[in-house]
Amino acid sequence: MSQPHAIPRPLVRLNQWTILLSVILTWVTGVFWILAIPLVANLLGVLCNFNPIIRVGKLFLKKAPSTYIPEDAQQQKFNSSIASFCLAGGFLGYLLKWQVVGYVFTGMVAVASSIAIAGFCIGCFLHFQLKQWQYRRSLKKAL
Repeated sequence: MSQPHAIPRPLVRLNQWTILLSVILTWVTGVFWILAIPLVANLLGVLCNFNPIIRVGKLFLKKAPSTYIPEDAQQQKFNSSIASFCLAGGFLGYLLKWQVVGYVFTGMVAVASSIAIAGFCIGCFLHFQLKQWQYRRSLKKAL
């Protein structure tokens, strides 16, 4: 399946809210298996270009997907890989009864999701910096 060039912003926000709410529910209930929902969804998005949260959310869009503010699919894949890493770290931490590790990793992804919902994407900033570094490095090699 080919990857779209853009993802409508409401679907990206839905994924961010799912991550944040799963972390909060895990903290409140102590049931760390809740983290499996966004973890599996984001891993599928990174590995197979199929995020079930986004796919289901697309059914509830009121307008055509192209009418919404677009988010770059490549950046979202990068963000999903970071989120997957943090969710997996938190999940493993809780699974191995390393509560501090679980709280640190889930705390990082919760903060990142919260800030992204508020309007600043930390993952997008890191992706931009990585691309800039790669570009500068390629210029040095060309000389």
